[in-house]
Amino acid sequence: MTLSTGGPVVLALDSFKGALTAQEAARAAAAGWREVFPDADVREVPMADGGEGTARTMVAATGGHWVEVESQDPLGRPVTAGYGVLGPDGSGRLRVALDVATASGLDLLRADERDVWRASSAGTGLLLRHALDAGADEVVLGIGGSATSDGGAGLLGALGVDLLDAAGTPVGPGPAGLGALAVLDATPAHPRLAGTSIRVACDVTNPLTGPEGAAAVYGPQKGATAEDVPRLDAALERLARVAGGDPHTPGAGAAGGIGFALRCVLGAELVSGVELVADTVGLEKACTGARLVITGEGRLDAQTAAGKVPLGVARVAARQGVPTVALVGSLGPGYEGLLDRLAAAWPLAPGPRTLEEALAATADDLRRTARSLAASLAAWVGAG
Repeated sequence: MTLSTGGPVVLALDSFKGALTAQEAARAAAAGWREVFPDADVREVPMADGGEGTARTMVAATGGHWVEVESQDPLGRPVTAGYGVLGPDGSGRLRVALDVATASGLDLLRADERDVWRASSAGTGLLLRHALDAGADEVVLGIGGSATSDGGAGLLGALGVDLLDAAGTPVGPGPAGLGALAVLDATPAHPRLAGTSIRVACDVTNPLTGPEGAAAVYGPQKGATAEDVPRLDAALERLARVAGGDPHTPGAGAAGGIGFALRCVLGAELVSGVELVADTVGLEKACTGARLVITGEGRLDAQTAAGKVPLGVARVAARQGVPTVALVGSLGPGYEGLLDRLAAAWPLAPGPRTLEEALAATADDLRRTARSLAASLAAWVGAG
């Protein structure tokens, strides 16, 4: 489809980490676009891919509300976390969105606090339990940004699953406790789990164990040393063996093995994060009849193809025959390979800057770049 200034424009941007939420990014781009086309039909559809901020993005996009819950951080300390109740969709079902990072995130710990052996996913389990107690019929769970490598054992325990040693005593928190695990009994798990749909926004395919597993790939960023990795892998292998789940299930290694607990023990569905969010916030409907979709994120590079927002948005827009332009903080190696799906990619920065300067200027840069895009299209169409 030829780019045109006529008709609706959809703004479906991800957050710019450390600078703007997805809502703020859409708002800034809308302001720039309206400087050229003040009467434009601009449809703001904030997006996410299952990482930090996914739940709040979905709440904002559906007109829902946030529920604060007292939970615990990865080291067992009290933390105020929460989840989102999504706006009504006509089904009458209570829909909830929550992020692992809210209670079990790496950002909750200082660098010197990262203890891969103690870190537990129990806080996320407490959030999920609260949502189930409130009557949740559907749960969407974003699992990016976790600090844990416990295979989701803490989450399972918080939901009532028994994880016991050979003497029938509950094992300790974190991977340290998995070495003694002898029994995993899901019989006493929360009664509403059986009737609740749980969909997990997961775009990684890593297995639980092995050279591409949770310990080897993600353990080091959570504090694991080279000596820790094989021991962590053995602990997760023991969890899989006792639970009777397949450690090679694609996605089982997501979020330090939380993917395994959700999929192989609780029967949750692992789905594309971008597609899941797009479906929930109504992106395809917003693209219907549009003339242009604008997406964006902090950096466009080869990793964008692995389930990130810009490419996911472009796929949805393409189904409606609408071109997509990406406004991004920077262009990294491999971004050229995405231009067969994107009409164009516009970097925000007008010149060299420090990271701190770039973060502080993101909103203004996004507004200015959106305005430049609109002005360029107006001039191009006018010349035609």
